[in-house]
This record gives sequence, structure tokens and C-alpha cells, in this order.
Amino acid sequence: LGNQVDWIEAPAPDSLPVIKQRGFVIHSNAQPHVWPWQLSMAPGSPWLDKRVRHAANLCVDRAGMKTMLGGMMAEPKGVVPPGHPWWGNPKFDIKYDVKAAQALMQQAGHSAAKPLKVKVQISASGSGQMQPLPMNEFVQQSLKQCYFDVEFDVIEWNTLSTNWRLGPKDASAHGSNAINVSFSAMDPFFGLVRFSSTKTFPPLSNNWGYYGNAEVDKLVADARTSFDDKSRDAALGRLHARMVEDAPFIFVAHDVGPRAMSPKVKNVVQPRSWYIDIATMTKD
Repeated sequence: LGNQVDWIEAPAPDSLPVIKQRGFVIHSNAQPHVWPWQLSMAPGSPWLDKRVRHAANLCVDRAGMKTMLGGMMAEPKGVVPPGHPWWGNPKFDIKYDVKAAQALMQQAGHSAAKPLKVKVQISASGSGQMQPLPMNEFVQQSLKQCYFDVEFDVIEWNTLSTNWRLGPKDASAHGSNAINVSFSAMDPFFGLVRFSSTKTFPPLSNNWGYYGNAEVDKLVADARTSFDDKSRDAALGRLHARMVEDAPFIFVAHDVGPRAMSPKVKNVVQPRSWYIDIATMTKD
């Protein structure tokens, strides 16, 4: 920060106080972004029991993670937030409720003496991954109190992104039954369809976990064949609600795209997306 840089992308949370002391301005904004664990529904997966998937979603201390990240995240309720046109009012409420999570795990046959072993493929860094090592370790510790024994397979980001199309049955998964790849949710296919359609199973698209069935396919088809905005949003809402209720993801965070700008940089317009327009900017 000794006048060597004017723009810091995704500054580390523990550097924020020093960055601010040096006069840098922190820009952030809610954006259509999901930071999840995507779960395997392949035969033999420990995530096949919906009680286990719900328990994991109830056991992540997202407010604590937000504090760890210096406030630079939003707590998710699904792929999109309440009030979004595709929200759909799901019946399962994603929140922090350890007792409810422990009860679900006990019903599924797990306990502190008999934890459920899961393995997650993650990256050490990468596009849209925010701060993947501390964030994943935080989730690991959160889930431990709900009888999960989490192991990580840490690989390079581009390899992880390639593996995302290959699925948990492929040797590239190294036996993992979940994967941590963040994604943009700017349009219905990127946000919903590619993770729920049986036509997007590996290697065709990013339905890494093989989530989907005839009923969900019908919801996808309804959305794709609704051609006015109101009916299409309603159809997407039904699909989103079903995905939240079925919980093929552990919904951990939404990114807010933090970047630190030198006071020399003027006219910064922080977007509600990953993509920032540099055409508005000037530099003293």
C-alpha cells in the first residue's frame, strides 16, 4: 500500500482496517452470486437423506462467517433473496438453528459418537471463490457441532472448475461427495436450470451432483415455455422454492464483491454483479 497500487480486488478481511487507514475506499454491493457446497445425489452419497441436507443448512453460522469476513458477504436464503421475482416462498427456511440441526441428524442416525463423514473438493483461491480456505474451515467447524466429520480435497482453481462438469462419479472427484464452486445467478439458466435439470447431468453442464427428477424437470419445462414475464417469474419461483426445499446445496454466502480503491481513483460505480465498468473512472 506504499503508493504501489490503486486498486485491490477482493481485499483480505484482516487487511481492511489498514487499507482504510491508508485512505482507500472500500466499495461493495449485493450481487447475484452464490457460494455453496453442491452436494452429490449419486448412489451411496451421504447426502441422499434430506434430513442431513437440511441439518447442514441449519448448522452454518453465517452471521459468524460474515463477522470473520469483515462484513463482506450477505447471508443467503437460497439462490436468490426473498423479494426477488424468482423467490417463490420456499417452505424450508435457511437459518442458524443448531438444536434443530442436531435433532435432524439424530433422526438420521448420527451423533457425536457416530458422526457422518463427508468429503468436499475445494480450491485454495480462484475467481468468485471469495476467501475459500478460511470460509471452508469455518463451515467445517460449524458442521462439527452437528455431527459432521468434514474432510477437504484442496486442488487448484482451474482444475476444480474443470472437475465441476465431470461429477462425483468421475475419478477427478477423488471420492468427494460435495464440491465448492461459486457461481453467478444473473439469469435463470446460470442460477437455477443448470443445477436442477436431468439434461444437465455431467458432462453436459454443471449439475455436478446429479440432482433432479421428472417433477423438477417439469418445473424447468414450465419456466422455459412461459413467454410473458409474469408467468415466467412465477414458474421460476416454483422451481427455486423446490430447490431450496430439496436442498441440493448448502447455501453458505453471497459475495458483495469488495474492492479497495485509492483516493486517486474517482467516479467508481460499484455494480450489482462481478463486472465493473472502468469507463466511468478517472485517476488523479
